[in-house]
Amino acid sequence: MTKAFDVVVIGGGPGGYIAAIRAAQLGFNTACIDEWKNDKGGPAPGGTCTNVGCIPSKALLQSSEHYEHAGKHFAEHGIGVQGLSLDVAKMIGRKDAVVKQNNDGILYLFKKNKVSFFHGRGSFAKAVEGGYEIAVAGAATETLVAKQVIVATGSSARALPGVPFDEEKVLSNDGALRIGAVPKKLVLIGSGVIGLEMGSVWRRLGAEVTVLEALPTFLGAVDEQIAKEAKKAFDKQGLKIELGVKVGDIKTGKAGVSIAYTSAKGEAQKLEADKLIVSIGRVPNTTGLNAEGVGLKLDERGAIVVDADCRTNLPGVWAVGDVVRGPMLAHKAEEEGVAVAERIAGQHGHVNFNTIPWVIYTSPEIAWVGQTEQQLKAAGVAYKAGTFPFLANGRARALGDTTGMVKFLADAKTDEILGVHIVGPMASELIAEAVVAMEFRASSEDIARICHAHPSLSEATKEAALAVDKRTLNF
Repeated sequence: MTKAFDVVVIGGGPGGYIAAIRAAQLGFNTACIDEWKNDKGGPAPGGTCTNVGCIPSKALLQSSEHYEHAGKHFAEHGIGVQGLSLDVAKMIGRKDAVVKQNNDGILYLFKKNKVSFFHGRGSFAKAVEGGYEIAVAGAATETLVAKQVIVATGSSARALPGVPFDEEKVLSNDGALRIGAVPKKLVLIGSGVIGLEMGSVWRRLGAEVTVLEALPTFLGAVDEQIAKEAKKAFDKQGLKIELGVKVGDIKTGKAGVSIAYTSAKGEAQKLEADKLIVSIGRVPNTTGLNAEGVGLKLDERGAIVVDADCRTNLPGVWAVGDVVRGPMLAHKAEEEGVAVAERIAGQHGHVNFNTIPWVIYTSPEIAWVGQTEQQLKAAGVAYKAGTFPFLANGRARALGDTTGMVKFLADAKTDEILGVHIVGPMASELIAEAVVAMEFRASSEDIARICHAHPSLSEATKEAALAVDKRTLNF
C-alpha cells in the first residue's frame, strides 16, 4: 500500500535526520529513509558521521590520548603507572558502543517528533500528480508518495584509481576505524582531516606513521602560520609527513602493502606498510538514486545541482549536505537541513557559509572560521593581525599543553573580525566564541573588552583580540 507524506527525506545522516525532525516540528507529516545497518542488520541512522566518521573517530582519538597520557605524561603529575597495557579489541568495542548510543538516540528522536522511519535504500520511482513516488528497498519493498523530497544521501570515500578499498590492507575511513591490532607500519595517502586524525590515533598507540601528500604545502586550506605551527607539533610527535610526492604503483600481498612514489626532489622511493589508509577526498552519493529517471540534474562530480537555497531543478525537490556544493561538514549539512525544512514551511531559513567553523581533531586541535591571512592578501583586503601563544596562558600551563596559538584577523579600517584561527588545546570548543562574534559582525575590540573567566583557555582568545591593537597584557 502506498503511504503519503508531506515531506520525505532520503538519507538519515546529519543533514537528513535533522531536516526530518525540523520538518515534523513545523507540522509536516514526515518520513525519513536510511539504509545504514548495524552488525546485526538493524537500522543505524546517522550516516557516515555517526557510523564511520565524526563520532567513532573522536571515540578512538579520546582513547588513544588517554593511552599516550598514561604512558608519557602522567609521571609529570606525580602519577606512576605500572604494567600499562593496550586492549585494542576493548577500545574498538567502546567505540562501537558510542556509535550505537548515537544510532539509538536518533531513532528515539524520530519517535519523539513523530517522524516515520523506513529502513532501506530510497530512490525516485517517478513523478506523480502533486509530488513524487519514492521506492524503499529494504527487508520489504515499500512505496511512499511525497509532496516535497529532501535528498541527503551524503558522500563516500574516494578510492585511488585502480586501487579499490578492500578494508583489510587498503583502507577507507571505515576500515581505518576497525583495525584490530596496532600496525607496526602505517602509511596514509592524503593529509586531509580524516588522514591526520586516523594517523594521530594509530601513532599514539605505537604505529610508525608516514603521511604522503601530493600538494607542496601542508594543510593548504588552513591559515599558513597556523599550519606551520601544527606541522612543527606533528613532526615533534613523530608523525612523518612528506609533501609534494607523486604516488606510483601500489601492490598488496600477504605481508601488507607496497607503495612506490616519487619524492618532491624527484627521487624514486618505496614504502612497505602493514596497512594503507587512503584519504584523498570524498564523492557525492547519487548512485542508485535514479536521478536520471526523474530528470534530477547532477554536475560533473555526480553532485546534485542546487541553488543558494538548496532547491534542485525539480519542483518540490531539495538537496543538502555532502551531496551538494560546499564543504563536506556534518554541521553544514545540519544547518542546510533546518533551513530547507523552514523554507518548505514558507519561512526564511538561513545558512551563512562565511561563518561555518572547521575543526581537525588532532593533538593539538586545529580550528578556524572565516578567511585566512593568505586569502585576505590575495583579495587585496587591508587587515590587522594579532596572535597570542598558549605558552603564556595559565590554564594551558596547568593542563601541561601549551602548544599553539590563537590568531585574529580584523579589517584595518572597521576592525570587524574577518577570521579567527586556533591551533592548540580545545580549539574545537574555543572557536565557537569566534563564530558567534562573526555572526554579529563584532570587532576585535568587542572581544578584547569582554571579561573572560580566569584561568581559562578562552583568555587566549581575548589576548589575541588585544594583540590586534598591539596591547596584550600577558605576553
